[in-house]
Amino acid sequence: MPSYVDPSKCDGCKGGDKTACMYICPNDLMVLNVETMLAYNQEPDACWECYSCVKICPQGGIFVRGYDDFVPMGGQVHPMRSSDSIMWTVKFRNGNMKRFKFPIRTTAEGAANAYGADKGANLDDECLLLEADLPTPK
Repeated sequence: MPSYVDPSKCDGCKGGDKTACMYICPNDLMVLNVETMLAYNQEPDACWECYSCVKICPQGGIFVRGYDDFVPMGGQVHPMRSSDSIMWTVKFRNGNMKRFKFPIRTTAEGAANAYGADKGANLDDECLLLEADLPTPK
């Protein structure tokens, strides 16, 4: 089910021109209503339920309605982000709760380079980037 914004919690990321959810949404669905200064999902049917907007919202004002097979009959899933991890709280319909903690990326945005700058990818070469390191078959 698509994400939705609780208008009582959203503050439009303090009046910036781009909210955190707008920045992170991989499908560019989140937009800011400049009249009300509240974010909203402009096309709910296209939402991937990736939880990116939920995890990044500094106010905890974005939720995703779970599918019945994932969160059946009233279960809930809530992520809470800290500076170094995300704590997922899963509340099952019988009242049981489980929490899972996962680390998040701590490198600066744009600083991660898995292949290194010295690889020298040749875009005209027919090989894939890592195939150049493989021995040539004889």
